[in-house]
Amino acid sequence: MSALSVQTLSKTYANGFTALTGVDLEVEAGDFFALLGPNGAGKSTLIGIVTSLVRKSSGRVQIFGHDLDDEPEAARASIGVVPQEFNFNLFLPVIEVVLNQAGYFGVPRQEARSRAELLLRKLDLWERRHTEMRLLSGGMKRRLMIARALIHRPRLVILDEPTAGVDIEIRHAMWGFMREINAEGTTIILTTHYLEEAESLCRHLAIIDQGRIQARSDIATLLGELHTETFVLNLKAPAEALPPLPGFVLEPIDASTLEVQVSREQTINGLFEALSRHGIEVTSLRNKQNRLEKLFLDRVEARREAAA
Repeated sequence: MSALSVQTLSKTYANGFTALTGVDLEVEAGDFFALLGPNGAGKSTLIGIVTSLVRKSSGRVQIFGHDLDDEPEAARASIGVVPQEFNFNLFLPVIEVVLNQAGYFGVPRQEARSRAELLLRKLDLWERRHTEMRLLSGGMKRRLMIARALIHRPRLVILDEPTAGVDIEIRHAMWGFMREINAEGTTIILTTHYLEEAESLCRHLAIIDQGRIQARSDIATLLGELHTETFVLNLKAPAEALPPLPGFVLEPIDASTLEVQVSREQTINGLFEALSRHGIEVTSLRNKQNRLEKLFLDRVEARREAAA
C-alpha cells in the first residue's frame, strides 16, 4: 500500500505564480524517502498541500488510502509533521507542548503522559520537561518538534529540514532516532539540504525542480550512475614527486595534500596500495563532494538545459 499517493497535483497562487504542475508521486508504506530540490522548486508547496496547510488548485492526494478531500480527518490523523520553523508558544513548558498536541488528536491524557515520557526520554528531553520553550537551545527545540509530531503515533512522518542548524553530534543522534522509528514501521518523508543526510538515511528519492518531479529513483541505483569520484587525501609526509598511476588522476593541492579522481573500475583500497608501493602513506581522506549532491546537481542542470 502507498503511504502517500499524489496524482496530477497542481498549484497556482492568486498572484498567478504556478508552484506545482502535474506532480505525480508515490511513497510506499515503510519507506524512508527523500524529497530533494533547490530553493523555490516546489518542495514547501507540495508538503503544505499534503499536510493541509496549502489548498491545491487541482489533483488528488491520498494518505494510506484516505483522500484528502473526502476523508480529511482520517488523512490528517495519519500524518505527523516536523516543520522547518519553530511554531511553539514560547512560554509553555516542554511537557505541555507535547500533551497539547496529543489532545488535538484525541489521545487520552493518561496515555498521552505515558507516550510523552517515552518520547522525551528517547530524545534526551525528559530532564527538561518543565523548562519553558524560550529557554531551550535550537537543537532541543528541533528534538521537541519531533516528539510533538510523533505523540499521536502517525503512520507517516514528514520531516522538513529536521536537522537544520544543529551541530554534528546532535544531528547524528537524531539520525539514529529516525532510523529507529522507521525500522518500527513508520514511513518517513525527509526534505533536506544536507544531501549526505539523504544518502545516509533514505532508500528512495525524488528530485523536484520548477514545480515538477524531474527524477525518481532508489538511491543505490542513482549512485551507480557515478563514473568517477573525487577524493582529497592527506599524506603522512610531503610527496616529492607524484608517480603515474593507471586508472587514477592525481593533482597536488599542496605538498601534503592530493586530489584524486577514482574511476568506477578502480577502488580506493587499490589507490592506497598503489601509493604505498611508491612510499606514499595516506593518513586520511574525504569526498571532495557528496556523491548524491553531484548527481543531484547534474540532474537539475541537465533538465534545465533541455528545457532552455
